[in-house]
Amino acid sequence: MSAPEDKASGKLWDGALDAQHAFGDLDGHRPALLAVHDAVDDGTAYRAELSARVDQPVLSDAPILQHDLRLPESRWQELAGTLEKVSAVDTNRVAVRQQYMDRAVPEFVGIPAPAGICWATAHADVHWANLTASPVRILGREGWGRAPEGFDAATLYAYTLLEPDTAARVRAVFPVLGRPAGLAAEATVCAQLLQTVARSDNLVLEDRLRNWAEELRRR
Repeated sequence: MSAPEDKASGKLWDGALDAQHAFGDLDGHRPALLAVHDAVDDGTAYRAELSARVDQPVLSDAPILQHDLRLPESRWQELAGTLEKVSAVDTNRVAVRQQYMDRAVPEFVGIPAPAGICWATAHADVHWANLTASPVRILGREGWGRAPEGFDAATLYAYTLLEPDTAARVRAVFPVLGRPAGLAAEATVCAQLLQTVARSDNLVLEDRLRNWAEELRRR
């Protein structure tokens, strides 16, 4: 990574290093950060990070799942257990801000931002291009921090909307989805992706996201 020297800090810059301190290798479910080297040259800061090599392929070449995924029950439970461990880590880092929810949820989902939110730690970028299956490993770690309970499950569900059978499996494995406790996470993730649609990204998900938003309005 590189940045102007006076801007070489913050959530994304320190994400991998903070994650290593907080999680380690997450009992083998994330590649450990082995070394960090920092340098400054002519007003520009540079950081090089060396992580453990991951030999297993990811489950999808892109974040959005577009093929039938037949994971055995043991892998689903392994994934659920790993995300539960992530959620229990104590941190002051922030992945989702209340101010964003207050603005984006009404604008893109059409409901007030839910009140009485239970906050937990989230990886905040759980999608199919960041997951391996055997063993389950979660890649990507720069933006992790506090988010509404169920945020990682809601994110994974959103990227599964084109595959109804797998999407139903996600809901079964993460029962917070569909419950009042998960409404804030679902509404926030739905708003985030509808915002990307407004910018002409993730257009393949647009119809499914709008259906999801309608369901959230009914709830």
